[in-house]
Amino acid sequence: MRDIAFVAFLFAFIGLGFRKPFLFVLCFCYIDIVAPQLLSYFLINSIPISLIVFGLAIVGWLAVDDKKDMRWSGRQFLLIALLLYCWMTTVNADFPVEAADKWSWVWKALVWAIFLPLTLRTKLRIESLALVMLLSAAAIAIAGGIKTAAGGGGYGSLQLLLNENYGLYEGSIMSAVGISIIPLILWYRKHGTIFPPDWRVSLFCFALVFACALLPVGTQARTGLVCLVILAILSLRAVKHRFLYMAGAGLLALAAIPFLPQSFTERMETIQGYKSDQSASTRVAVWAWTWEYAKENPLGGGFNAYIQNHVRVERAASDYDPDAPQEAEPTVYEEHSRAYHSSYFEMLGEQGYPGLALWLLLHAVGLLRMEQLRRRYLKTRRAEEQWISPLATALQHGHIVYMIGSLFVGIAFQTFIYMMLALEMGLSTYVRRREQEAGWRPLIARPAQVPARHPVADPA
Repeated sequence: MRDIAFVAFLFAFIGLGFRKPFLFVLCFCYIDIVAPQLLSYFLINSIPISLIVFGLAIVGWLAVDDKKDMRWSGRQFLLIALLLYCWMTTVNADFPVEAADKWSWVWKALVWAIFLPLTLRTKLRIESLALVMLLSAAAIAIAGGIKTAAGGGGYGSLQLLLNENYGLYEGSIMSAVGISIIPLILWYRKHGTIFPPDWRVSLFCFALVFACALLPVGTQARTGLVCLVILAILSLRAVKHRFLYMAGAGLLALAAIPFLPQSFTERMETIQGYKSDQSASTRVAVWAWTWEYAKENPLGGGFNAYIQNHVRVERAASDYDPDAPQEAEPTVYEEHSRAYHSSYFEMLGEQGYPGLALWLLLHAVGLLRMEQLRRRYLKTRRAEEQWISPLATALQHGHIVYMIGSLFVGIAFQTFIYMMLALEMGLSTYVRRREQEAGWRPLIARPAQVPARHPVADPA
């Protein structure tokens, strides 16, 4: 029955795309996030459905879509440069076979991020992409939230629809993404038009926010807790009554502590003392190895260069526990081929200093552009513009949360962030085109005053 539901939904989505080709674009985003072909047992799991819809989206745009309103963003050129550089490091990789395996999906993520902004010509399309991204991520977040509320969860044991670490189905990644989309959910609750704001939309949005907030508890991912704290701090920019907000947030956090599982609180306590936690201390050792590796290989070692790492780690003694007395003594152990567990060190080790610089510049420009749009339209008096500043703020906050989360998770090429980047570029180019066509002037200033006429002297 589940396979039939997936097939019926996908074929209906694809069928509508032949009438409105932009729906192919949305369909590919859904497939890339949810991966229904992996959730299927036999009907579509052997069909390259992702590649088929990818081709249909590009062909549909080339053949049918109007190109007159198309605008390029400078960040698209940065993406092209990053794509070419990653291809170069793949050709010269330390491990050609393993690098080619990662390159097989990375290039599609980058090409899609370059292509996607070209299709976002209208407000409706921008909102449609935001909605599909939210609902696709919601399919995973709701499942995780329900299981957590029902008493399930645990580090590495919470199953998010799919029982493998693919895409957003990995606990730490989904907890970071779940927190990062909360600002976008709240934006849609107030400014969405596909589903106009009413009590049903508000109820769903608040329930989805709650499910996303539960993900760090269910996955017991420290990354998620850090992201939640960062989002709470960023939200101070948008709230009117800041002291009331801080007091309410503090009381809510205190009230939630008794309901948290002991395993969650114990794991979160390791944030302040990484040396007594094997996982955290190993990550720090891998980061140190990557730093030294980059000094000898400034252009990077290509995808999956971490395979060659070999680190020696000393874990500090922890408090005595009768159930685990061996952990009360310091321990020295060796690790081989440990992943970076950080997007920044992932870029440094695989793409070297040039790749890391391109990647950081890409994200920094996006954040600065969203800040520019946020301030530019913050006090606009035009009703048709009042969605722009809140959307720029939501995208910026979600982007910052994602970048903080990527400090501890290797998600430098995760496709979801590139869709968010494309959404930012689409918003930016849409606003720029609109300003150029309408001769836009900032409305934060008062309307132009008509100079007073000097009284004409009486000829008499």
